[in-house]
Amino acid sequence: MSSMTFFFLFVSILALVFLIVNLLLAPHNPYQEKYSIFECGFHSFLGQNRTQFGVKFFIFALVYLLLDLEILLTFPFAVSGYVNNIYGLIVALLFIGIITIGFVFELGKSALKIDSRQVITLLNVKSSNVTELISKS
Repeated sequence: MSSMTFFFLFVSILALVFLIVNLLLAPHNPYQEKYSIFECGFHSFLGQNRTQFGVKFFIFALVYLLLDLEILLTFPFAVSGYVNNIYGLIVALLFIGIITIGFVFELGKSALKIDSRQVITLLNVKSSNVTELISKS
């Protein structure tokens, strides 16, 4: 038996033993509070735990993915520094430049700006209420 086969066999048996010991010896005290939904430190209220995300969050995720892939694709250039010549440098700078131009374009179009809910609710208030709030402060 090879050492790798022994390792997989030993780990599988050890995991099963720990699982069986846990099921036999651990206390089991179910009650209503344990089975209730609990998210982010607050108990879930009906209808409030499934809200839609705005498209802006997905845009942020896509931009992060693109910039992350940019770092991944420039890594081979960085580790082969002794082999690269001026051609490799130009190709790497061209790639980084194209990604940077796209990022600056997104910043210019305010595609990465997420409006605060406080600003949105303030805009929905009638103008007379706004003038009253300003005059009181």
